[in-house]
Amino acid sequence: MTNHTLHSRDNPAVEPVRLGIVGCGYICPTYLRTLRTLRIVEVLACADVLLDRAEAVTKEFGVPIACSVEDLLTNPEIEIVVNLTPPRLHSEIAHKAIQAGKSVYNEKPLAVLFPEGESLLQEAKTRGLRVGCAPDTFLGGGLQTCRKVIDDGWIGRPVAASAFMVCHGHEDWHPNVDFYYQPGGGPLLDMGPYYLTALTTILGPIRRVTGFTAMGFKERETQLPGGLTRTINVNTPTHIVAGLEFHSGVIAALVTSFDVWASELPRIEVYGAEGTLSLPDPDVFSGPVRIIRARQAQWSEMPLVHGYAEESRGIGIADMAYGIRLGRPHRASGDLALHVLEVMLGIQASALTGDHVAMTTTCQLPEPLPTGSGEHRLVH
Repeated sequence: MTNHTLHSRDNPAVEPVRLGIVGCGYICPTYLRTLRTLRIVEVLACADVLLDRAEAVTKEFGVPIACSVEDLLTNPEIEIVVNLTPPRLHSEIAHKAIQAGKSVYNEKPLAVLFPEGESLLQEAKTRGLRVGCAPDTFLGGGLQTCRKVIDDGWIGRPVAASAFMVCHGHEDWHPNVDFYYQPGGGPLLDMGPYYLTALTTILGPIRRVTGFTAMGFKERETQLPGGLTRTINVNTPTHIVAGLEFHSGVIAALVTSFDVWASELPRIEVYGAEGTLSLPDPDVFSGPVRIIRARQAQWSEMPLVHGYAEESRGIGIADMAYGIRLGRPHRASGDLALHVLEVMLGIQASALTGDHVAMTTTCQLPEPLPTGSGEHRLVH
């Protein structure tokens, strides 16, 4: 994968940042399809505990090096480690990357335990390194348009919101489904980061939460080749209902579930003093973005004012790379991811104790992207 120095009017020469990817499983090709199109990054190596899997990915995408995790972490040319391992390994691999003097970008969630995520950020700060974390879908055309709609006052002052991620789990399509039904998995830690990141990057940080959890099915069946099935024991809640109170005063309801066969619920809605905004699925980069203003009879679809409406997983890494080169904050930050992690774990804790749980973390609203399209928007 050959990248060239990016030139722009504001920055005559920005050298690409070299990346190493750890974890060459299901999501890795999705990242590589985006990363190989971006001039600010160059993927130098891919590593996996199964070396043949790393070799297959490097061959398909033209990455120069397939290697062990240890060799990738000690490669002096790599500046950012992209951590695509299963959630239970996110903290371990990220700590090793930081200790090796490299910044790290984790797949979501940042970690499965709050102390792990907190110590990761503290260690990175001590060493002058950066932590970034998925999801970066809030940088897509759909959610960036929603941010602009709210910032420009189209629905007035936001007063409430609702968010629903309900389905019947991933066992009918995902090749390695077991971890979704074990501690560290479940619909909240798996899909909650998309919904909570979308809400937080539009409405600001959350002050306190309350939650209820249930396990609708104690066993799941996943399909095997030849029409066979395999039973999975479920050891984590699969239906979660939460109340969220934002520092801004907005009150939101969140439902995440792997126990629902079908639904007609919206993905996310924000209710303002002068109208309602319907947000797109926060797992994608596109729309539709729909709005209905006070006393109007019909919804209107808003044109997307930003690029990245197609699948673009990895632009958060590019934004982080520009941040490193230009000395500015990156948007898919560790602080944002740690706040989202605390919110999710707070919901689970509330379900056990029956009490509200106040957040100890906060985060800044990431700067919106400039309107338009093209990689040059990430320069700013």
